[in-house]
Amino acid sequence: MNDILISIIIVNYNVKYFLEQCLTSVSRAIEGINAEIYVVDNNSTDGSVEYLRSRFPQVIFIENVSNPGFSKANNQAIELAKGKYILLLNPDTVVGEGILHNLCTFMEKHSDAGGVGVKMLDGRGNFLPESKRSFPSPWVSFCKIFGLSKLFPYSSLFSKYSLLYLEADKQHCVDVLSGAFMLLRKEALNKCGLLDTSFFMYGEDIDLSYRLVLGGYKNYYLPEKILHYKGESTKHNDIKYIQAFYGAMHIFYKKYYPHSGWLTSSMIKMAIWSKALVDIISRSLRVKPLLKNEHQRMLVVCVGKHYEDIKTVILRKMPELDNIYLWDLRKKSLPKGEEFVAEWSQYTDITFCFPDISFSQILQNINVSYVRRKTYHIYNLESRQLVSPGNK
Repeated sequence: MNDILISIIIVNYNVKYFLEQCLTSVSRAIEGINAEIYVVDNNSTDGSVEYLRSRFPQVIFIENVSNPGFSKANNQAIELAKGKYILLLNPDTVVGEGILHNLCTFMEKHSDAGGVGVKMLDGRGNFLPESKRSFPSPWVSFCKIFGLSKLFPYSSLFSKYSLLYLEADKQHCVDVLSGAFMLLRKEALNKCGLLDTSFFMYGEDIDLSYRLVLGGYKNYYLPEKILHYKGESTKHNDIKYIQAFYGAMHIFYKKYYPHSGWLTSSMIKMAIWSKALVDIISRSLRVKPLLKNEHQRMLVVCVGKHYEDIKTVILRKMPELDNIYLWDLRKKSLPKGEEFVAEWSQYTDITFCFPDISFSQILQNINVSYVRRKTYHIYNLESRQLVSPGNK
C-alpha cells in the first residue's frame, strides 16, 4: 500500500529562512510516514523558491504570480493533495520529530475528529492563547473587544475566546483551531468545504473550524508542542494587519449572525471598528524599548567543536553582543525542570544548535522555561543560518 497518509501544506511569503527551518523540521517529522509536502509561494520577492528548491527536492513548489491570500493559496494545494489528512502549517513554525506520528495516530483512533490543534509556543517561550479558542459569538466578541476577557482571564463566563481556564497541558475538545497548525481530515474537508476565500489572511481558521462543527465533527486541542514565532510571516504592528484582522471578524459576524437584532448587530460592528481604530492609534504611539546588548547573556547549546563557528555567525548578526557562553553537550546533559531554572536563568538568550540537539529536545527546553524575557534562537549546522524572533 502506497497511500499517502498526510499532506503538509505551507504558504510562504518572503520568509525563506523561517521556511527553510520549518521544512527541515517537517522533513525529520515525516520520517517513517508516507507523506507529501507542498509549498505555495505567494509571489515572494526574497528568492524563496530559488533558494529552497534544490535544498528540498522532495517538496512540491507552487509558484503564484500574485498574492491571492492565505485561503486561496491553501486551497490550491488542498485540491492537489492525496493525503488522508491535511496539515496546514505556517512557515514560521518548528515541529518536533514525533508530533505527526502522534497526531495521525490520534486521528485514526478518533473518527469524530474533524481537526486537531496543538500547544504553540512563541520565540520567547510564551504559550500562545490562540492555540485553543471559542467561536466569536456576540457575547464572546463583546467580552474580548471591551476588555472583560483581560480583566477576568480565567473566567469561563468572560474569557471564553482564549479558553485560558482550560489547562494548556491537557487534551480538550475546543471550538477553534489555529491556522498556524491545523491538522484536518480530508474527508471532513470534502464534506464541509475548503477555506473561505472571503478571508484574505485572518479568520479563515475560525470559519473552517465552525463549519467542521456544523458538519458534525469535533475539534481537539492536544498538548503537543510546536514553536510558532507569530508575526514573522505577517507584521502584527502594521496597520494593514489590524485592518485585515478586524475585517475578518466583521466578515465572520456577517456570515454567521445575519439575523441578530439591529441593536446588537450595530453595537458589535461599531465595537469591532472602534477597537481597530484604538489599536492603530496605540500601536503608532508605542515606543519600542531599546535592547541593551551589554546586558544580554547568550548561551550556545551545542557540541563544543561547533561553538566558534556558531559564535561567529551570532556576532555577525548581533555585533554588540559580548557575553557569549558555551554549554558543551559532550560534557553536560541538558537540564530538566527546576534544574533548568537554576542552570539557565542567568541567560537572556539561548541558541540551540541543530542537529546537535533535536527539534523535540529544543521544544521541550523552551516549554519548561519558567523565566520570562528569554529569547530563543536556532542555528542550523548544515545551512549555517541562525533564525531568531523578529528576523527574516
